[in-house]
Amino acid sequence: MKSQIALKLSAVSRSLCRGNRALVLAASLGAMSLVAAPVHAQATKIGFVSTEKILRDSKPAKAAQAKIESEFKRRDDELQKLANNLRSQAQKLDKDAPVLSESERVKRQRQLADLDSDLQRKRREFQEDFNRRRNEEFSSIVEKADAAIKKIAEQQNYDLIIQDAVTVSPKVDITDQVMKALGG
Repeated sequence: MKSQIALKLSAVSRSLCRGNRALVLAASLGAMSLVAAPVHAQATKIGFVSTEKILRDSKPAKAAQAKIESEFKRRDDELQKLANNLRSQAQKLDKDAPVLSESERVKRQRQLADLDSDLQRKRREFQEDFNRRRNEEFSSIVEKADAAIKKIAEQQNYDLIIQDAVTVSPKVDITDQVMKALGG
């Protein structure tokens, strides 16, 4: 029976326009796979996990974020002081500029430019260190989440678990189960 359907499909595909050959081939292959599929096929069990939600709302993620923020608070405060100092010196220069000599004005402008360069460099270093530290902390959370996902998949017989999708039905979202397995 399968061969008769295949013969009919190939006859139909030959009779159609040659410009639609790829479309016809895809339709033929799809039809053949339906015929060849076993009658007692099981439904595939699919789950979804929002990595973003885990890294934002889980207890380990919140604890890691608080830890990182406390580690970098002193440096952040120093950067704020430098920025305020630069701002106040720039305002002072603007106020004093009309009465300053040309050489004194140029000297202060250079000092401000040096302060600004120093501030920008320190901000860049701060951001790089902060991101590196954050990645270290969150990579361990991702590893634990992956282990929890695998355990849930095995226990509940999931065939496929997807992370990061465009649209997801709430009935396949197992993010809360993973967060519970992580401790909240």
